Amino acid sequence: MGKIVLGPHEIQGILDSIHDAIMAIDLQGKIILMNKGAERIVGIPYKECLGRDVLDVVPTSRLPRVLKERKPELNRQQKVGDISIVTNRMPVFNEKGELVGAVAVFRDITEVKELAKKITNLKEVQATLESIFNATVDAISVVDHEGKGIMINPAYKKLTGYTERDVIGKPADVDIAEGESVHLQVLKTRQPVKGVKLRVGATGKEVIVDAAPLIVDNKLKGSVAVIHDISEIKRLHDELDKAKRIIRKLEAKYTFDDIIAEELNMKMAIEQAKNAAITPATVLLRGESGTGKELFAHAIHNASNRKYNQFVRVNCAAIADNLLESELFGYVDGAFTGAKRGGKKGLFSQANGGTIFLDEIGEISLNLQAKLLRVLQEREIVPVGDTKPQTVDVRVIAATNVNLEEAIKAGKFREDLYYRISVVPIFIPPLRKRKKEIKPLTYHLIKKFNQEYGRSIQGIDDEALQILESYHWRGNVRELENVIGRAIINMNYNETIITPNHLPNLTNEKFNIDIKVPKSTTVKSLSAVLDDVEKEYIQKVLILNNFNKTKTAKDLNISIRSLYNKIEKYGLQ
Repeated sequence: MGKIVLGPHEIQGILDSIHDAIMAIDLQGKIILMNKGAERIVGIPYKECLGRDVLDVVPTSRLPRVLKERKPELNRQQKVGDISIVTNRMPVFNEKGELVGAVAVFRDITEVKELAKKITNLKEVQATLESIFNATVDAISVVDHEGKGIMINPAYKKLTGYTERDVIGKPADVDIAEGESVHLQVLKTRQPVKGVKLRVGATGKEVIVDAAPLIVDNKLKGSVAVIHDISEIKRLHDELDKAKRIIRKLEAKYTFDDIIAEELNMKMAIEQAKNAAITPATVLLRGESGTGKELFAHAIHNASNRKYNQFVRVNCAAIADNLLESELFGYVDGAFTGAKRGGKKGLFSQANGGTIFLDEIGEISLNLQAKLLRVLQEREIVPVGDTKPQTVDVRVIAATNVNLEEAIKAGKFREDLYYRISVVPIFIPPLRKRKKEIKPLTYHLIKKFNQEYGRSIQGIDDEALQILESYHWRGNVRELENVIGRAIINMNYNETIITPNHLPNLTNEKFNIDIKVPKSTTVKSLSAVLDDVEKEYIQKVLILNNFNKTKTAKDLNISIRSLYNKIEKYGLQ
């Protein structure tokens, strides 16, 4: 068979059909062969390249070096303009072993490099997503389009107690203790689901699950579910509630440790109050104004099982009778002219679960007494303007300095209400019957005023203390507080011991109050002058009675509610 001889055109056609670029040079470094693949890379038609020095066409070519060293260079990367190539360069020898030239076969790898970069970026994104997936505190599970588990994160394992061995490759409902798998629902409907309550894991933990489909190129590939542990949410909610209750507890500031008791009668009162505190019984605190009835109310609440709930104090004498009912029981929208839109919650409702302290209960009207009796008997209230009763769970502590037995005889207080509020009556003795407590009370008040006034009073001398112990104390502890405060104000800053000179003039007898009409260059109306005189006179009687409002009202021959109104009118404190 004879040899097949190919002409130049046939050879060029074969070279052009090869995808890789081919370029050959002779011993002088002139291009003698080049295909279409090389033309695409160098950007010059191969007919214009033939016969030219290779370095003119490809300045970075290493074919001249291959000629010189007669050694091949394999799998070398190189830049041709903006194009990255990988090339094999080899010397060409004839049949006699003589060097006749060199050839390079090369390929554009720019796209491959971009693809490799994208793959690297993809791996970085994947690593980031995996880190997020593993670090999130929410439990996550993923299933494929057949509902088989393919991924779970550490939070899932912690929540359910299951590992990859228990879940991966297993049906989507393998972790369900109660309820239906959200994964199966998502795979069936191709729609997300939210807020589904389930029990999962070996212990059947209560959870809320959100799930969504995984769709790629409009094809359903699986489902991903985020599982929220309700038990943790409930724990945080309980802690928040506890914190709120502790904050509310601050409204009842005092405990039995804050009550100074040296005399047997005071110790017995405290013992009675402690015994009452652990029961739900209604307590009636009795005693003169200023003996510490509110202190006892705080202490009883804080020693009861209601201590983390609301403590609401109501001064029944300070609120007008026509307003007191709506304040205690609340009202509905439109109950009366001027009613707040939407109604208002009453103090009994605010105290629900806790304690309400009704101070000056002897001052409320007979009409309101009947409604209060219903609360104590039925444990329900009816807001003003409403007909539907509302159940309340409130412990009632009442206080009064009024002789309720005499008030009953006079028809001013209901006997049935008296027996309801007086389940546990506690009498708090006046200060004049607790002489041993005057000294510790005095030192307690000195400490208090030191903090308030920025002073450093160390104590009281024996003579001044004897004066205090021999005084009658009509205003009780409140009057003692007034006297000690005034004594400290009378002291120079370099004085540290209270002496008789610092004490205000104390007498057990009433003294005349001299009221002078102030001189003025401006003419005032008679009513304005009368107001000035009334204000000054009430102020002096209050000081005389050490701000004992009940006694002041009695001395002025007005009701205690009228006194409160005048105190508010004139801004008296």
